[in-house]
Amino acid sequence: MTTERVITSDACVEEGMAWLSDRCPKMKAAYANTGPLPLRRKSDGFAELLSAIISQQVSVASASAIWARMEGGGMVTPLACAAASEDDLRALGLSRQKIRYTHELARAGIDFDALRAAPTTEVIKTLVAVPGVGPWTAEIYAMFSLGRADVFAPGDLALQEAARVLYGLPERPKETAFRTMAEDWAPWRSVAARLLWAYYRVTKEREGIR
Repeated sequence: MTTERVITSDACVEEGMAWLSDRCPKMKAAYANTGPLPLRRKSDGFAELLSAIISQQVSVASASAIWARMEGGGMVTPLACAAASEDDLRALGLSRQKIRYTHELARAGIDFDALRAAPTTEVIKTLVAVPGVGPWTAEIYAMFSLGRADVFAPGDLALQEAARVLYGLPERPKETAFRTMAEDWAPWRSVAARLLWAYYRVTKEREGIR
């Protein structure tokens, strides 16, 4: 069973942000602009992971619209998604690639209850074994659905852009370099991510994450 810190309330986010502010003046300044950070806790399970897959490489608005159609069509369980035809899923707005990923996830047989107690490294390993679930999707699931306090998603473009602006970088940090950069924010990397998404919203006037 994991002993990792889990974010369960706004107080946890505030604790993490206080820690980050003490160690990074730029994060403290960014927080003054963003105000209190959202908790962003979500439920766990098949539907949330499928929602994260659908959010890949599309705008927040598009992802929300597609997911609303999936919910309306009852495509939120492994049984329903496994039984759905390609035409059924295409009619709800899924691309051919995401139709395949939906079927793969529906048939993967993941024990979502067991993931709640598993170490984050094991969670990521289990999830990325499913076609269509890359590191970003697995990290987002661990961060928001399982509430892990020390997870980051360095492949996220909004996080990269927010870091570029906040730290005055000449370009967006590449994923490998960004992962190394984020090590300075442990053990509150998930809160650092929340701050950067909030900072992205303030500076770009649009959401960077659902």
